Amino acid sequence: MKIIQEFKPAFVSTGEHEDAIKLQALFPDVVFASGANGLIEVATFEARDGVPLVINALMGGVGLRPTLAAIEAGRDVALANKETLVMAGEIVTNKAREKGVQLLPVDSEHSALWQCLNGENPQKMTKMIITASGGSFRDLSRDALKNVTKEQALNHPNWSMGAKITIDSATMMNKGLEVIEAHYLFNLSYEQIETILHPQSIVHGVVEFVDTSVIAHLGTADMKIPIAYAMNYPDRESIVHTAQLDLVKLGSLDFKVMDFDRYPCLAMAYEAGRKGDTYPMVLNAANEEAVSLFLADKISFLEIEDIVRVALDAHVGVKDATIDKILEINDAVRAEIRARYS
Repeated sequence: MKIIQEFKPAFVSTGEHEDAIKLQALFPDVVFASGANGLIEVATFEARDGVPLVINALMGGVGLRPTLAAIEAGRDVALANKETLVMAGEIVTNKAREKGVQLLPVDSEHSALWQCLNGENPQKMTKMIITASGGSFRDLSRDALKNVTKEQALNHPNWSMGAKITIDSATMMNKGLEVIEAHYLFNLSYEQIETILHPQSIVHGVVEFVDTSVIAHLGTADMKIPIAYAMNYPDRESIVHTAQLDLVKLGSLDFKVMDFDRYPCLAMAYEAGRKGDTYPMVLNAANEEAVSLFLADKISFLEIEDIVRVALDAHVGVKDATIDKILEINDAVRAEIRARYS
């Protein structure tokens, strides 16, 4: 309610229909909708002054259909919902090209890579490097992870994020989803996308070119920066309440080789991405359910990766799957996991 009062939007969608009815009575000049259809209505809403850009900051697979709806409506999409490309990257990028719209990355890593490519010939790029903080448990051994708690997992050392993405950061699945997203955003093979550990979260993305030149994007760990860049692109605007990066005060930056044995979720993401077809979608669906189970105290932290592993091993990829087929498999994977742990 406070958000509506402050920003006075023309259209609002709620999760529950009952909430939309209650709010409609309080704000008669606002158009309300609800549920999955409400999200699509938001993405395609015709405002009086036009809608040149849709920002998708939904969490999880629920963001797929609204993204496609916005593209169909001919709108550029600032994408903070990485699951859209993980679940149906080929369909979404092909549709964007067909409609002549842009997919503008909002994730800090993809925004950084995008900015590194400004003015460059992407054909001269040899690889991209995505950095990872290591998450809440970056200093713990595998053995020490057996008894970690939900509260510990949610205590990220660098970023203030939602619960699901913070757990994904601790398992490194978040970085795996970002690798798959980068594959589709920048049309790179998985062999050209490298991940490294960088505990300070200052260098967000690195691009290497054929002449061995390396361009990196640095910035404070503040999501206002990539959000503002996507919203104002191709211009840059001043951002208030954001600390400037002081390299002298920072002193040094550390980088470490990624240990795929330590972070099997990241290894599984590369595996699913290389297999293609519907494997990335199954990876995402199984992970979303597993994280929900962990947050509900129904499984241990390490069981998250076990659930994803079982789902990938049981899956037989479907080539050229339609959106309806993708969502059908997505729902089936989720239902099977929920039934197993109910």
